[in-house]
Parts: sequence; C-alpha cells; structure tokens
Amino acid sequence: MATATDDEDDPIVEEIDVYLAKGLADKLYLFQYPVRPAGMTYEGTPRLATRIKPKLHKVELELGINVTSPNYSRSKGEQIALNVDGAHGDDGSGSCTYSTKLMDKQLLCSSQTPGSASRYAIALYRRGELHVTPLQGVLQLRPSFSYLDKADSKHKDKDAAQDGDSSQEEAEDDVKQVTVRFARPESDRAKQRRMQSYEYMQQKQAEEPWFNLRHHGLKDGRADHERQYLLAQSGMMEACELMKTPKEYLSMLMPPVKEETFEVAVAPSNVMSMAQLRTLPLGDQVKTLMKNVRVLQFSQLMSLLSPGLDSVSVLRSVQQVALLVQGCWVVKSEVLYPKDSLSPHSGIPGELLCRGRDFVMWRFTQERMLLRKDVAGIIKLAPDDVREIFQQVAVSRIGLGWEFMQPRDDDFVRRHADVVQRQTMLWAGVQARLEKAYGLKKEDMLPKKPEAPPAGTVVTGEERLRLARSKIMEHKENLEQTYKQRNSQNPTRQTHNAVEESGGVRVKEERASDVEDAEPMDVDGSNGAPALANGEHGAPGESAAAAAGAETQRRELRAFVRARLAEHTVLSLRELRRLLDRHLAALAPGHVLGAGVSPLMLQEAALQSGGRQMHVQIPPQFLSDANNDKVFVNWNAGDAHEKPRQVLLEMFNENYRLKRPAIQSRLALAGGSEPDKPTLDKLLKECCVSRNGMWYLKGTTPS
Repeated sequence: MATATDDEDDPIVEEIDVYLAKGLADKLYLFQYPVRPAGMTYEGTPRLATRIKPKLHKVELELGINVTSPNYSRSKGEQIALNVDGAHGDDGSGSCTYSTKLMDKQLLCSSQTPGSASRYAIALYRRGELHVTPLQGVLQLRPSFSYLDKADSKHKDKDAAQDGDSSQEEAEDDVKQVTVRFARPESDRAKQRRMQSYEYMQQKQAEEPWFNLRHHGLKDGRADHERQYLLAQSGMMEACELMKTPKEYLSMLMPPVKEETFEVAVAPSNVMSMAQLRTLPLGDQVKTLMKNVRVLQFSQLMSLLSPGLDSVSVLRSVQQVALLVQGCWVVKSEVLYPKDSLSPHSGIPGELLCRGRDFVMWRFTQERMLLRKDVAGIIKLAPDDVREIFQQVAVSRIGLGWEFMQPRDDDFVRRHADVVQRQTMLWAGVQARLEKAYGLKKEDMLPKKPEAPPAGTVVTGEERLRLARSKIMEHKENLEQTYKQRNSQNPTRQTHNAVEESGGVRVKEERASDVEDAEPMDVDGSNGAPALANGEHGAPGESAAAAAGAETQRRELRAFVRARLAEHTVLSLRELRRLLDRHLAALAPGHVLGAGVSPLMLQEAALQSGGRQMHVQIPPQFLSDANNDKVFVNWNAGDAHEKPRQVLLEMFNENYRLKRPAIQSRLALAGGSEPDKPTLDKLLKECCVSRNGMWYLKGTTPS
C-alpha cells in the first residue's frame, strides 16, 4: 500500500532544455478546417493557387476538384460554369473563372479565430531539446461561394442593360436643380463608429493587395529546409533567468478561467435599496451618493449613510470625491467625467467638460445666481453640455437665471472652520488654473453686481428680494472695510475680534483673502502655501507664538518624512506628497500640519531627515508620463543591508536602468561574495521596479 510519504516523494526523472525559436515567429500560421472531417485531408488535392494579405492575416487557397470522380455531377458543374462565365466562357471583364467550362476548382477563404493566438506555439523535440516557435495566427479555412454572387450580379447587370435599351429612345435631357451641401467636420465619436462599421472593414480589406505564394508539399525539399527554422539557432540561445515565482509561472501556463459575472448596481435607486447601499465600505457609500445626488448638505449626507458613523470619518471621505460650495458638498468633476471619457451630446473630451464644470462651480462659490449666457461665452462648450452642467448643481428661475440647488449651509461653515479654510485654499488653486486656461484677468473673475431695473419696470417679489440681498452684502463689505482700516495697526487683535463676532465665519473670509495674495495653489495643495506655512519670516508685527508654531510645524514634518523614508526606503516627492495628504486626512482638525506644506518645505524636510536626493535620468520612454520628479532615498538606514543597498543606489547614478546579472556582479565585487537570492530580492523590491526585464529606480517611472 502506498503511503503519504511515497506520494510526496516525486523525483525528477529528466530535465529538458526549452528554447524559443524566432526564425518563423512572424510567418507561422496554423490552418484549421472546421467543416472538413478529420479523416478527409487535402493532402492529395492539387493546389492551383495560394495568396495572402499579411496585414489582415487573410489567406485564400484554390484547390482542384476531381471531375472524374463518380460522386461528381458533371451537369451541375457545367451549369455553374455557364452561370458564372456565360455562354462564351467570358464574364465580360476579360477574366474567366472556369476555363474548361466546368466547375473544376473550389476556393477556401480564411477567417481569424475569436481568441488570441499568443497562447499557442509549435514545438519540435530533437536530441533532448524542446524548441518552441510562437504562432502568428490561427486561421480557419472554409469553402467560399463567391461564384454564386458573381453569377447573380451577372444576371442583374444583364437585366438592367435590357431595361436601359428599351427606355433609351424615350429618355430626354431634363434640367434638374442641384443643391450643394457642405459636410460638417466629423467628430471623434462619429469617426469611431465609422471605423467599426462593416462597410469600413470591407473597404480596408479591399485596399490591401494580394501576394501570390508558391505551395510546397510536406515531403518537398524546400519544406525540409524551412522546417529547420523551427530550431533555435546557436547564436540566438540566450539564457534568460525566470523572474517569476512558481505560483506565478503556473498561472501563466494555465490562467484561471474567467467566469461570467453580473455586476450589481450600486446606485441608490430602485435597483438597489438603501439597506444594500449601507453594506458597502464608507468610501464607496459616500462616492455612490455624491455621484448620483450631485449636491448634498453635510447633514443630509449623514442621514443617508449607515447610522452610528463618526462625522470626522465621513468628512475625510467626502473631501476625496466632493468640493465645498456655499457650505454644501458638490461632487468633483473628475468623478462624473473620468479620464478618456467623451460627452454623450457633442463628443467633447471629458477634460474640457471638467474644466467647464469647475468654472461653473467656482462661480457659484462667489454668487448665488448665474446667467447661463455669461458662463457659456467663457467655457465655450456645446449648449447641451452647458445645460447639463447647470442642471447638475442649480435650478432654473424663469427670468432670473440659474440658482444654486441647495440653500447655503451656514451652520456647517461655522462648525467646521478648518475644513472651510482648506477648501478655500483648494478653490484658490482652481481659480488660478481657470484664469490661465481661459486667459482671464483678476477683475474678470470678480462677481458681477446686479443692476437695478429701469423705471416703470414691473419687478417680481423674488427680484426685489435679490436686489435687497445685494444691497445688504454691499453695505456689509463697506462696514468690513472700515473695520479693517480701524484695526490695521493690530492684525492679531483684528483676527481675534473677527472670530468672536462671527463665530468662525470671518476666519474663512480672512484666510481666503490671504490665499488670494499668496502664491496660487493646485487642487492638491502642492504648488504653494501661505507665507507662514512656507517657513518664511512673517511681517514685522508677527508674534512670537506664530514663529513658534512654524517651528513646531517643521519639526512635525521632519518626523513624518523620517518615518516614511524608513518605511519605504525610496520615495519621490510626488509620492511623499500623496502620503502626507493621506496622513492629514487622518489627523484631528486643527493639527499644525494642516496649515499648509509647500513642495520646498517637503524637500527640505527630506534632506534634513537623513534622506539623500538621487540625480537619476528619467527614462526616455517615460518622459511624457513623468514630471521630472525628485527622488529621495534613506541612505543611512543602519541595518544589515545598508552597504549593498548603497552600492545598488550608486549604480543608478551611472545608468537609469539595470539588469539583474549586472547588479549581482557589482554587489559581489563590492562585498567579496555574491549575495544570496533572498537578499538581492529584498533590495530590488525596496528600491526598484521591474519593466520588460529591466530594473528602474522607484519614482523614475509612471506608477
């Protein structure tokens, strides 16, 4: 009886070297005959002609038919030849399909299999070696009945010619009116549909010419000569180290079968109940609700989410997918218009739609009511796209314009002054980007004051209310200006009084003005920050407490960067910013790092925390995706792998990409012995990424 030990003992019986032959890699096809029985091959059938269209992978074979066979109907063959070529054996174009006036040949046309041929290859075993050649394609050949179409078109042309002769005498030259129309430029969407049409496919097939081939039998001398190319040549046998784990290699040989799955709708509609929605993670709940509802007050969002959730966690999630407008949360444009998307109305790229929608949202941060014509003249989108953008965030008021959909949530603004301040800084970056994109000036971005109606005009109640509100706001601005001038000698007291009087609302307004005067910031807050956050010295009247706060911020930032470098070893400035943003989202409101961190501060913190900046060339093939990002490494890690890690990093100063054997040789030369595989794998995983068999330093390739 076999035991478990015997089953586990599975010795290796023989090792076979496998070589990849490329002599016929781009010329090797596998022919299949799906309508032909396996026992009836075409081996003894004469090949009359063979031709190919290499770009379309289309092949045609002309095979002879044994007309002397007892199974051949000679009368039918003569009738088919008569229908195709006519009584004189000529179809009128100078070419004859059946020269013997008998159907003595057939045509096989190929079609590609639905699956890809990349998983198939031809293997040849010789002298203990297995030589594998990948297939260029798998073609299925079936009989073609194009001669029937030719006979049918011949009869139609004959009938049309007879009808034309009978009516030729009665025809008159009539003068007809001709209307000239100019075709509109073809949109990207229309061009894509045209290129996918059957007519376009047929046109592309007709454009490529046929190339005649010469057929050689299986036992022909030329066939034996070509068969030698299935063996890998001695100069092409390169030893390639397998970089895959056994599990990954098995999955490549036998990929898992993809079962057909049906996605369940995640929208809060009649397809999915609120109970199902609340089973999703918090981030997915918030994203689903914001994507479908578009505009929500924070209290409304909390009421729709799962009960018992912490408001701080919800705030972190909603800031990832939405922006603050008049105290309400509006879904971000890139959530509605992802990258590479197109407008369903006009085919405009999603990038332009995002920019136009951001402009509308920014204008609503300044004004309660907008006129569509004022916005359309700036963003220059199709009317249907502009209307859709307004319908997402506003409601139409007849004779007045478009009003923001939700009432202003002053309670949220008062309770979450830190969130309001952060969102104000983000909107300042959006404003700077929009000014540059649309070529606008500062005065063009200011909200327009409503004009008073002329005398004798009937004014509705809503219009009177709007005019009254505008006057109140104008009066308020005058009072604030007077208040600022009165307290201009003591800025600290001014800010303190503003907080006491407005309950935190004035803090948002004061910070917004500060941001407008500072360097513009991108949406992710990476292009600048207020002067105090940059670590620069403030105005002469700056208090000692503010300077101490700035030093505390720099100390906290250095501690954060030091911990991240110890964790990741190699970090780009962009990745460091992403980790910092995620860290800020997890901090409590009012943390010292939330005041703003500029790229210069982040770079200085990396250098002061034991990091070293690498000056590595950006790979040429990644120049379009990379932004010449700075890369920092944890040079003095203080562990057992510090020396070989430094040798590996110094190699990237010489070349931006390395091969594994070259790394092994350099480490062996520096350490006196070749490093073991676990150590080398650990160093490569810490510092590098692999692409096409080459190793690149992290941060120099697009993620």
